[in-house]
Amino acid sequence: MQRPVPDPPAPGQESVWDYPRPPRLERSDEHVVVRVGDTVVADTRRAWRVLETSHPPTYYVPRDDVDATLLEPSARRTFCEWKGRASYADLTVDGRRIPDACWWYDTPTDTFADLAGAVAFYPELVTATVDGEEVRGVPGGFYGSWVTSRVAGPFKGAPGTEWW
Repeated sequence: MQRPVPDPPAPGQESVWDYPRPPRLERSDEHVVVRVGDTVVADTRRAWRVLETSHPPTYYVPRDDVDATLLEPSARRTFCEWKGRASYADLTVDGRRIPDACWWYDTPTDTFADLAGAVAFYPELVTATVDGEEVRGVPGGFYGSWVTSRVAGPFKGAPGTEWW
């Protein structure tokens, strides 16, 4: 398996191939909004971004900036070698239930301790924006990465990219 050739970043873009491995956590003051229909689920300028080689950023919203009344914890649990055990929730908005639309780490690893309780959303299941730009998900729906015009790929997550 050969590593893919990174796309050259345009002015103002970050290359996901310049992100570190193991991943890095950084604070973002970008305006992050998550909606389902007309309902605002999350709104913050205090998000965290997780940056990892070949992945677009995953944004985590502080729990205080999420409408927790819309979250219904589910039985799903996963494990990340970097962040620890994740818990999931369904989103229920206006009678519409979106299974396992978001996740968080109650007790993340020491390196990611600042993420405790912060919520990440799958962009393909909600409408998410960063500074007004609508976010796309990575094909495959596994990583929950947020693709904007600010990042250059190619991106891990689509079928066939498992070994990058």
